[in-house]
Amino acid sequence: MSLRMTTRPMLLLLATVLAAGTLTGCGALRELTRDCGGTGGRVKEMAALGILGSRPAGATVARGFEEVDAGCWADSGDVSVYAGRTYAFPGTEAQVAAHYRTAAIRDGWDPEPEAPSDDLCFVKEDMTLRIVFLTAEGLAEDGHGNRPDLTTGAGYSVNADSFMNSGVEAGC
Repeated sequence: MSLRMTTRPMLLLLATVLAAGTLTGCGALRELTRDCGGTGGRVKEMAALGILGSRPAGATVARGFEEVDAGCWADSGDVSVYAGRTYAFPGTEAQVAAHYRTAAIRDGWDPEPEAPSDDLCFVKEDMTLRIVFLTAEGLAEDGHGNRPDLTTGAGYSVNADSFMNSGVEAGC
């Protein structure tokens, strides 16, 4: 079989797939333009939020989480930028909660009115802030294995996110 005979059917198949994708609105180029392009500045703003560096006395940045985790994700047309820090704290969850209830309000965050009273969720402009306590099961699911430094005392993460150009309002 010659190269010409095998190349021609492949070219026809590729042209058909590209044409069908374009006609149905599922073209690869269209998907790329709806993703995270152009969000770099906003990701940097989120990573620099002061509340991410706020922590109760005695809390330390967890080993392996030295850098702010910041980035963008896109799904079904929704584009969100996020930033977060993970801390190990030898005290209790109640102490962490008390710290963030004060620190977040001082930094201009408002408690989310529709969140349960024990939920640590705040809103500010177009952003949502959540404080999430870590469990051994959750760490294992995320590929962080056995982390006694994060599952004794109150290991937790501070996460901020903001939807961009999607009409989704900040909330918990």
